[in-house]
Amino acid sequence: MLVDRGASMRMINGSSRGPAAVLKLLCLALVSLMVTGCTAGPFGLTLGEATGAVTAEVTAPPEKTTVLDARPGAASAIAMSSALFRTAPVVVIVPEADRAASTGAGGLAARLGVPVLQLPRDRNAAAVRDEVRRLSPQAVLAVGADARREVEAWRGQAKVMAIDAPRDGATTDLPSDLPTVEPARPLDVTVLTNSGRDDVAATATARAAGARIVPVQGTDPRSDAAAIDALRAERSSALLALGGDFGPPDRLRKRVDTAISGGQLPGGGQVLFPGRLLVCLYGHPDGPALGALGEQDLDGTIARAKKLAAEYDPLSDVPVVPTLEIIVTVAHGFPGPDGDYSGETDVESLRPWVDKAGKEGLYVILDLQPGRARLVDQAKRYASLLELPHVGLAVDPEWKLGPDQVPLQKIGGVDAAEVNEVSAWLADLTAEKSLPQKLLVVHQFQLTMIRDEHALDTTRDEVQLLIHMDGQGTTGQKVSTWDSVVGARPSDLPMGWKNFYDEDKPMLTPEQTMSYKPKPSMVSYQ
Repeated sequence: MLVDRGASMRMINGSSRGPAAVLKLLCLALVSLMVTGCTAGPFGLTLGEATGAVTAEVTAPPEKTTVLDARPGAASAIAMSSALFRTAPVVVIVPEADRAASTGAGGLAARLGVPVLQLPRDRNAAAVRDEVRRLSPQAVLAVGADARREVEAWRGQAKVMAIDAPRDGATTDLPSDLPTVEPARPLDVTVLTNSGRDDVAATATARAAGARIVPVQGTDPRSDAAAIDALRAERSSALLALGGDFGPPDRLRKRVDTAISGGQLPGGGQVLFPGRLLVCLYGHPDGPALGALGEQDLDGTIARAKKLAAEYDPLSDVPVVPTLEIIVTVAHGFPGPDGDYSGETDVESLRPWVDKAGKEGLYVILDLQPGRARLVDQAKRYASLLELPHVGLAVDPEWKLGPDQVPLQKIGGVDAAEVNEVSAWLADLTAEKSLPQKLLVVHQFQLTMIRDEHALDTTRDEVQLLIHMDGQGTTGQKVSTWDSVVGARPSDLPMGWKNFYDEDKPMLTPEQTMSYKPKPSMVSYQ
């Protein structure tokens, strides 16, 4: 039944209507309000159309991406309630110290569609009290006697009702005089939670508001294959992350966009380490002179790489990914047509190797021996291959020469600034194409090979830098080189180790290789 309320008021105010007519119109208007819509109830709450039930008023955060920087427990519960609820007909209060009760209360709150707040362990409940007052509830469900005493001391307008700690929120008996509550319509919001945090109340509050919950192992959704699948299955217009460790909103949004649109790495996820161990064959497809990779054809190389990786499976607590490190530019003792003392392999001749490796679940690293060429110039030659999700890049400073140097006459070296240049280009390519994180390997067996090493840029989220120890010789010599390279690396960059079939005396077993600290994230064989 629809009523023109403006016309009704005009008739009420007109002189042609008597008292009986005015009374009749008022009754019609009241009936209209009851039947045709919802009205504001006590404390600004919403009354249901037919049942007299009340519904919380929920809202998505104003920003497309929001990070709630709140500690786990009572603080995160308040933050979530404030972010998603404007009002609530009922609020559930439970002591933070009682984990089992918090779990049960969370299930009850999610069932009712209302927030659950926790009384802090330090008993400083001022922030909880303020949040309850903001929500303007008709009733507060206090879980346990301590919670009831605390809430009653606030002397609020809401009715306080005590209940025992619920063991199962779906079956808990509710007070008979509790307002009839209907959950609000689901919000178009995805909430990321860190599985390592105890945010049971905040998560329940988000669920009560109708938000989608996506648990993340850690704080980077790209590193969790299950989270990636969940984000792809259903997208929301707004994103809310629980915990400051998720990082700044703009970075998180980029990560989520990549999770949704980018492919996954061999071994799962979109972040390289610590989620996998790479075990690879090194060399050039043209033959055995440049390494073990060229000692057999493509199918034989893939089979050999898989067999080699399988030897490390019992030694690793993360997936072991067979890998090919293909030398794509080879340092020469002569200048060549372009004068850079480096021969560039044609992209199309490499593509069958790269494509077949990807189909077989292998990772591929394109290795540069630049001679006098700029690293970034050589890298750009292989952009079409680097646009594939399973392809990374390596640079070999041993073969990076000055303007008057020639390969094999002196060990080369590279400035950190030039590595940073190629890293920035690779990061931009990765971001533009929404690709999984790219690996950038820098080989090293002398400290002079990377000049100003501590100036290496490790801030780009799209690129994972790895220092690869390429020393050869006796075990003692290799250990000495390892210790020097590990000590010189900036921060805690992951490390790689190379075993040489002919030059090492003896070559280490997989067990010996994985015994070093830090444990290698990449092991290659030449």
